[in-house]
Amino acid sequence: MQMIKQIHDIIRKHKEKAVAGAIFAVVLTGIAFTRYSTMPVAPSITGVIVDIPKGSSFFQIAEILNDAGLVANRPFFWILALGKGAVRQIRAGEYEFSGAQSPLAIIEKLVRGEIKFYPVTLPEDITVNDITKRLLVDKLINEKEFLALANDREFLESLDITADSIEGYLFPETYLLDRSMTTKEVIRIMVRQFWKEITPEMRARAEKIGLTFHEWLTLASIIGKEAGNQAEKPYISAVFHNRLKRGMKLQSDPTAVYHLEKAGKPVKTVLRTHLKQETPHNTYVISGLPPGPIANPGIDSLKAALYPASVNYLYFVSNNDGSHSFSATLEAHNQAVSKYQIKRKKK
Repeated sequence: MQMIKQIHDIIRKHKEKAVAGAIFAVVLTGIAFTRYSTMPVAPSITGVIVDIPKGSSFFQIAEILNDAGLVANRPFFWILALGKGAVRQIRAGEYEFSGAQSPLAIIEKLVRGEIKFYPVTLPEDITVNDITKRLLVDKLINEKEFLALANDREFLESLDITADSIEGYLFPETYLLDRSMTTKEVIRIMVRQFWKEITPEMRARAEKIGLTFHEWLTLASIIGKEAGNQAEKPYISAVFHNRLKRGMKLQSDPTAVYHLEKAGKPVKTVLRTHLKQETPHNTYVISGLPPGPIANPGIDSLKAALYPASVNYLYFVSNNDGSHSFSATLEAHNQAVSKYQIKRKKK
């Protein structure tokens, strides 16, 4: 009996040691897990861009993060993600991380879907070609697709645009875009903003002054390209309105080189040879307004086209400083040309 008791004592002591060892192991694991969850994954790593493709499983995402040096301990990372319900909640897209972030912070960012956005600012009166260039800087569109869609009648009609080109309908604004967006989505966002800016009052005003919607947009784009500053837009608008009423050609320099701009060959200086070229938009050659906008006017240009200044100006010439001199007579205009643009053509 004594021997049996001794055997039982030995077994009990071993069990107590095993339990104590197990408890100790669990505590150590818990400490290690907590430390892993909250400590930076790799302080030396900065600005890591990770692209999560659509349809990726959690384990595929974990491998992508691991390859980027953002996991360190796969089992701990999986357990942490499971605990945060991240397995089925991660939004596809591009994310930006830093090695200074903890695994917990990384997972929480993924769960919140905080994808990387690129701010793109389109200034007033920018052309479709220049918009394309700006979007390509951050690789936000497919260039060929963008330019093809810009003249795709079926696509334009889906955006409530009855014109042959999207020129004029991409509203100048600051947009937050991400690389998971398709080229069509990017265009839709900009056109949607355009329609938001157009009010019933604006439409009514255009009709009141004898302009169709498309004519208003076209005139606004020319005003925007001519103006060196916002304050002059109503006066430039007045010149064009007055010329249209008198049946005079608009003789706008930007219209004379628009075909080159559209072809991706912009010019810095408009020459006399440009003014003589017979192109659809050249208002030195054609009478009235061109067939469509030559840029994408902002709200100031749109309003200026609707509300020209109450002046009798028919001419203007650049002062070489971004401003213009305006004249009501050809004689006064010629004097201004002699003063500021001796060797240049008359307006």
